[in-house]
Amino acid sequence: MSSVAVIDYGMGNLHSIAKALQHADPDCEVKVTSLPKAISGADRIVFPGVGAIRDCMQALNESGLSTLILEVAKSKPFLGICLGMQALLTDNEENGHTQTLNVIPGHVVRFRESMQDRDGNLLKIPHMGWNQVHQMKHPLWKDIPQDSRFYFVHSYYAKPDFSSVVAGTSDYPNAFACALAQDNIFAVQFHPEKSQDVGLKLLRNFLHWDGQQ
Repeated sequence: MSSVAVIDYGMGNLHSIAKALQHADPDCEVKVTSLPKAISGADRIVFPGVGAIRDCMQALNESGLSTLILEVAKSKPFLGICLGMQALLTDNEENGHTQTLNVIPGHVVRFRESMQDRDGNLLKIPHMGWNQVHQMKHPLWKDIPQDSRFYFVHSYYAKPDFSSVVAGTSDYPNAFACALAQDNIFAVQFHPEKSQDVGLKLLRNFLHWDGQQ
Protein backbone atom coordinates (compact mmCIF):
# COMPACT_ATOMS: atom_id res chain seq x y z
CA MET A 1 0.00 0.00 0.00
CA SER A 2 1.36 3.41 -0.95
CA SER A 3 1.31 6.25 1.56
CA VAL A 4 1.02 10.04 1.42
CA ALA A 5 1.93 12.45 4.20
CA VAL A 6 -0.04 15.69 4.53
CA ILE A 7 2.30 18.09 6.32
CA ASP A 8 0.67 19.53 9.45
CA TYR A 9 2.31 22.77 10.58
CA GLY A 10 -0.80 24.21 12.22
CA MET A 11 -2.33 26.05 9.24
CA GLY A 12 -4.96 24.98 6.71
CA ASN A 13 -7.99 22.74 6.49
CA LEU A 14 -6.08 19.47 6.64
CA HIS A 15 -9.19 17.36 7.19
CA SER A 16 -10.56 18.52 3.85
CA ILE A 17 -7.46 17.63 1.83
CA ALA A 18 -6.96 14.35 3.70
CA LYS A 19 -10.56 13.33 3.04
CA ALA A 20 -10.23 14.25 -0.65
CA LEU A 21 -7.02 12.22 -1.00
CA GLN A 22 -8.64 9.22 0.63
CA HIS A 23 -11.62 9.55 -1.70
CA ALA A 24 -9.32 9.87 -4.72
CA ASP A 25 -7.66 6.54 -3.87
CA PRO A 26 -9.17 4.49 -1.02
CA ASP A 27 -6.22 2.09 -1.19
CA CYS A 28 -3.72 4.80 -0.27
CA GLU A 29 -2.71 5.38 3.35
CA VAL A 30 -3.16 9.09 4.15
CA LYS A 31 -1.30 10.49 7.16
CA VAL A 32 -1.81 14.03 8.49
CA THR A 33 1.37 14.53 10.48
CA SER A 34 4.05 16.88 11.75
CA LEU A 35 6.41 14.02 12.65
CA PRO A 36 9.62 14.13 10.58
CA LYS A 37 9.93 10.35 10.50
CA ALA A 38 6.38 9.91 9.19
CA ILE A 39 6.87 12.61 6.56
CA SER A 40 10.23 11.35 5.31
CA GLY A 41 8.95 7.76 5.33
CA ALA A 42 5.89 8.44 3.15
CA ASP A 43 5.90 7.67 -0.58
CA ARG A 44 4.43 11.07 -1.47
CA ILE A 45 4.14 14.46 0.22
CA VAL A 46 1.33 17.05 0.20
CA PHE A 47 2.13 20.55 1.47
CA PRO A 48 -1.14 22.52 1.91
CA GLY A 49 -1.84 25.84 3.56
CA VAL A 50 -4.02 28.92 3.90
CA GLY A 51 -3.52 32.21 5.70
CA ALA A 52 -0.59 34.61 5.98
CA ILE A 53 2.81 33.62 4.62
CA ARG A 54 4.68 35.18 7.57
CA ASP A 55 2.80 32.93 10.01
CA CYS A 56 3.39 29.95 7.73
CA MET A 57 7.16 30.49 7.56
CA GLN A 58 7.39 31.15 11.29
CA ALA A 59 5.62 27.86 12.02
CA LEU A 60 7.81 25.95 9.56
CA ASN A 61 11.05 27.45 10.84
CA GLU A 62 10.24 27.04 14.55
CA SER A 63 9.22 23.40 14.07
CA GLY A 64 12.17 22.51 11.84
CA LEU A 65 9.78 21.45 9.09
CA SER A 66 11.27 23.97 6.65
CA THR A 67 14.52 22.00 6.59
CA LEU A 68 12.63 18.72 6.21
CA ILE A 69 10.56 20.10 3.31
CA LEU A 70 13.76 21.12 1.52
CA GLU A 71 14.99 17.54 1.87
CA VAL A 72 11.88 15.62 0.81
CA ALA A 73 11.14 18.04 -2.04
CA LYS A 74 14.32 16.83 -3.73
CA SER A 75 13.33 13.19 -3.98
CA LYS A 76 9.63 12.33 -3.56
CA PRO A 77 6.51 13.21 -5.58
CA PHE A 78 5.56 16.48 -3.90
CA LEU A 79 2.33 18.49 -4.20
CA GLY A 80 2.08 22.07 -2.94
CA ILE A 81 -1.39 23.59 -2.56
CA CYS A 82 -2.31 27.30 -2.25
CA LEU A 83 -0.04 28.79 0.45
CA GLY A 84 2.02 25.61 0.18
CA MET A 85 2.76 26.53 -3.44
CA GLN A 86 3.62 30.13 -2.56
CA ALA A 87 6.01 29.02 0.19
CA LEU A 88 8.06 27.08 -2.37
CA LEU A 89 9.11 30.27 -4.17
CA THR A 90 11.91 32.65 -3.17
CA ASP A 91 9.99 35.40 -1.43
CA ASN A 92 6.58 36.96 -0.93
CA GLU A 93 5.69 40.66 -0.75
CA GLU A 94 2.96 39.98 1.83
CA ASN A 95 3.65 41.41 5.32
CA GLY A 96 6.17 43.83 3.85
CA HIS A 97 8.45 41.08 2.59
CA THR A 98 8.78 37.46 3.66
CA GLN A 99 11.62 35.16 2.68
CA THR A 100 10.32 31.74 1.70
CA LEU A 101 11.86 28.35 0.85
CA ASN A 102 13.41 29.16 -2.56
CA VAL A 103 12.76 25.68 -3.94
CA ILE A 104 11.38 27.21 -7.15
CA PRO A 105 13.06 30.53 -8.08
CA GLY A 106 10.50 33.30 -8.24
CA HIS A 107 8.37 35.74 -6.31
CA VAL A 108 4.83 36.04 -4.99
CA VAL A 109 3.08 39.37 -5.56
CA ARG A 110 -0.32 40.87 -4.81
CA PHE A 111 -3.03 41.49 -7.36
CA ARG A 112 -3.37 45.21 -8.12
CA GLU A 113 -6.28 47.00 -6.45
CA SER A 114 -7.36 48.75 -9.68
CA MET A 115 -7.83 45.66 -11.88
CA GLN A 116 -10.86 45.71 -14.19
CA ASP A 117 -12.69 43.09 -16.22
CA ARG A 118 -13.49 43.47 -19.94
CA ASP A 119 -16.56 45.57 -19.12
CA GLY A 120 -14.61 48.00 -16.95
CA ASN A 121 -15.88 46.64 -13.63
CA LEU A 122 -13.43 46.56 -10.73
CA LEU A 123 -12.29 43.06 -9.85
CA LYS A 124 -12.43 42.03 -6.22
CA ILE A 125 -9.45 40.94 -4.15
CA PRO A 126 -9.14 38.21 -3.06
CA HIS A 127 -9.71 36.36 -6.32
CA MET A 128 -12.37 33.93 -5.16
CA GLY A 129 -14.40 31.32 -7.00
CA TRP A 130 -14.23 29.09 -10.05
CA ASN A 131 -11.85 29.91 -12.87
CA GLN A 132 -10.56 28.13 -15.94
CA VAL A 133 -7.05 26.67 -15.92
CA HIS A 134 -5.14 26.40 -19.18
CA GLN A 135 -2.83 23.41 -18.93
CA MET A 136 0.69 22.80 -20.19
CA LYS A 137 1.69 19.18 -20.72
CA HIS A 138 2.19 17.27 -17.46
CA PRO A 139 1.14 13.83 -16.10
CA LEU A 140 -1.03 15.38 -13.38
CA TRP A 141 -3.41 16.77 -16.01
CA LYS A 142 -4.21 13.28 -17.32
CA ASP A 143 -7.92 12.91 -18.21
CA ILE A 144 -8.66 16.50 -17.12
CA PRO A 145 -10.18 18.48 -20.01
CA GLN A 146 -8.30 21.56 -21.14
CA ASP A 147 -9.58 24.80 -19.54
CA SER A 148 -11.43 22.96 -16.75
CA ARG A 149 -12.56 25.13 -13.85
CA PHE A 150 -10.90 24.91 -10.44
CA TYR A 151 -11.68 26.72 -7.19
CA PHE A 152 -9.47 29.67 -6.12
CA VAL A 153 -9.19 31.82 -2.99
CA HIS A 154 -6.12 34.10 -3.01
CA SER A 155 -4.89 37.69 -3.06
CA TYR A 156 -1.31 36.87 -4.12
CA TYR A 157 0.03 34.94 -7.10
CA ALA A 158 3.28 33.40 -8.27
CA LYS A 159 5.70 35.02 -10.72
CA PRO A 160 8.36 32.34 -11.30
CA ASP A 161 11.74 33.42 -12.70
CA PHE A 162 11.59 30.82 -15.47
CA SER A 163 8.59 30.23 -17.73
CA SER A 164 9.67 26.60 -18.13
CA VAL A 165 8.20 25.75 -14.70
CA VAL A 166 4.71 27.07 -15.54
CA ALA A 167 2.34 24.10 -15.85
CA GLY A 168 -0.94 26.00 -15.87
CA THR A 169 -2.30 29.53 -16.13
CA SER A 170 -5.53 31.29 -15.26
CA ASP A 171 -6.78 34.81 -15.99
CA TYR A 172 -7.62 37.56 -13.47
CA PRO A 173 -7.88 39.59 -15.66
CA ASN A 174 -4.47 38.84 -17.21
CA ALA A 175 -2.83 35.44 -17.32
CA PHE A 176 -0.97 34.37 -14.16
CA ALA A 177 0.81 31.14 -13.25
CA CYS A 178 -1.53 28.95 -11.19
CA ALA A 179 0.36 25.65 -11.50
CA LEU A 180 4.11 25.07 -11.35
CA ALA A 181 6.11 21.94 -12.13
CA GLN A 182 9.78 21.36 -11.39
CA ASP A 183 11.23 17.84 -11.47
CA ASN A 184 9.27 15.82 -8.86
CA ILE A 185 7.34 18.87 -7.63
CA PHE A 186 3.88 19.98 -8.75
CA ALA A 187 2.26 22.97 -7.07
CA VAL A 188 -1.08 24.70 -7.58
CA GLN A 189 -2.63 27.96 -6.42
CA PHE A 190 -6.17 26.58 -6.57
CA HIS A 191 -7.72 24.08 -4.17
CA PRO A 192 -8.12 20.63 -5.78
CA GLU A 193 -9.92 19.38 -2.67
CA LYS A 194 -12.66 21.99 -3.33
CA SER A 195 -12.73 21.52 -7.11
CA GLN A 196 -15.14 18.58 -7.38
CA ASP A 197 -14.45 15.93 -10.04
CA VAL A 198 -11.50 17.59 -11.77
CA GLY A 199 -9.84 18.23 -8.42
CA LEU A 200 -10.22 14.60 -7.42
CA LYS A 201 -8.77 13.53 -10.78
CA LEU A 202 -5.72 15.70 -10.18
CA LEU A 203 -5.26 14.23 -6.69
CA ARG A 204 -5.70 10.72 -8.07
CA ASN A 205 -3.10 11.44 -10.74
CA PHE A 206 -0.72 12.67 -8.04
CA LEU A 207 -1.22 9.54 -5.96
CA HIS A 208 -0.21 7.44 -8.98
CA TRP A 209 2.60 9.74 -10.14
CA ASP A 210 6.22 8.58 -10.00
CA GLY A 211 7.64 12.09 -9.97
CA GLN A 212 8.72 12.06 -13.62
CA GLN A 213 7.54 14.74 -16.05
